[in-house]
Amino acid sequence: MEETEYKINLVEDEDSLASILKAYLEKEGWKVSVFHSAEEALEYLHNGVHLWILDIMLPGMSGYDLLKKIKENHSEQPVIFISARDQDLDKIIGLEMGSDDYLAKPFLPKELVIRARKLLHRVYGGGLHDSKMVISRYQIDVVRRDVFDEDGNAIELTTKEFDVLLYLVENANVAKSREEILTEVWGRDYVGSDRAVDDVVRRIRRKLNRLSLETVYGSGYRIVS
Repeated sequence: MEETEYKINLVEDEDSLASILKAYLEKEGWKVSVFHSAEEALEYLHNGVHLWILDIMLPGMSGYDLLKKIKENHSEQPVIFISARDQDLDKIIGLEMGSDDYLAKPFLPKELVIRARKLLHRVYGGGLHDSKMVISRYQIDVVRRDVFDEDGNAIELTTKEFDVLLYLVENANVAKSREEILTEVWGRDYVGSDRAVDDVVRRIRRKLNRLSLETVYGSGYRIVS
């Protein structure tokens, strides 16, 4: 099977550890986003991620609270907990709340990679159909980042087009402002015009002409399911 570029959200407040783990995970060909608090990670709750790796002890909101938010919104997304606290208690609480695996600090970075690889394979490797979505008779493969029409023909989308489409589909029937879309897709450091969103939406409409992608005046855009 062709190697998939999985997207991983790593939530770890220790800078040095986060950097080391990011480097090891990226060696696998995975795309890793690092967040140093649960609050920061919450802003990217809907970015089509394939795996979360969470530290339990975080400043402010705990990893437990973040796990609850993840599972409420995306119950299918797997989560690995890491912690240096009371290991047995943390493991029990984390697993009861829906985490899929657990690692106690200190651990070797390679062990995390092995755990992540096995979990990704278990969740996606044997059944990529579980990560496919259908809207307006278009099929969206979240893992492979492909879009097909009802006849199975591939529709070529740029990275930004796919990311905007996925964000709006995951938030179907909810109006999202240009600012929210920019933050989610382009990142908080983006300094260009919010008209970039309009350009991408226009191209999506042209390529997926059956899609009910509405302009909500004064609010932004919304896909109606």
